[in-house]
Amino acid sequence: MNRYGRGLALLLLFIVCGLLIKTAFYEGWLRLNYPSRTQWPVQGIDISHHQKIINWALVDPKAVRFVFIKATQGSTFRDPAFQQNWQNARARGLVTGAYHFFSLCKSGKEQAQNFIATVPVAANALPPTIDLEYGANCAPQSREQVIAALREMTTMLEQVYQQKVILYATRDFYDDYLQQDFLTHPLWIRDIWRQPSLPYHRQWTFWQYANRGHIPGIDTAVDLNVFQGNSSQFDALLHP
Repeated sequence: MNRYGRGLALLLLFIVCGLLIKTAFYEGWLRLNYPSRTQWPVQGIDISHHQKIINWALVDPKAVRFVFIKATQGSTFRDPAFQQNWQNARARGLVTGAYHFFSLCKSGKEQAQNFIATVPVAANALPPTIDLEYGANCAPQSREQVIAALREMTTMLEQVYQQKVILYATRDFYDDYLQQDFLTHPLWIRDIWRQPSLPYHRQWTFWQYANRGHIPGIDTAVDLNVFQGNSSQFDALLHP
């Protein structure tokens, strides 16, 4: 094989390898984060109707300690799979928590009312969680309006559920709205690239480290998460 032929073969090899790596990342078989269970023994997932029908009998409660389940979005949307997922996950022995996708265009009161009408107050449940991100959201209002609506919603939820609301945030949303506010709330940070490191030494409570994981019993890709702490610290978060 002449020099041109060897060069072409090498180029094709690089292209094929690149496509294989890209496919492996897209399908979730290869990722950047592999948090150990020695360091983070409490691990779990978050789901919505996008995971379709889940075979909960195949979900191992030892591997999946907790599951955050989408309940509501904005002022009117209720996830059609929430009630079934909530009941079946608890029957399987998983610790459940419900989350709300926060709309930047609706009042905090309306959104809180939607969540409260959907999610029961349940023993041994994780605190209510608010999902804060720009993706699939409306054009943001002023920072002051967003902060006021979020504060109104967290206050209403804490009155009903008697737990400190968890705030889930992408890193860009955290930087824009949460970095120096809502300082007493547990944080759930999304970062599929690396372990989160927040300014001013602020600590996170949950870390969503992958968005295309694979779990027995779930046919689609699923988000993977860890809790920062041990089992006793995790249990302290739960509703009495």
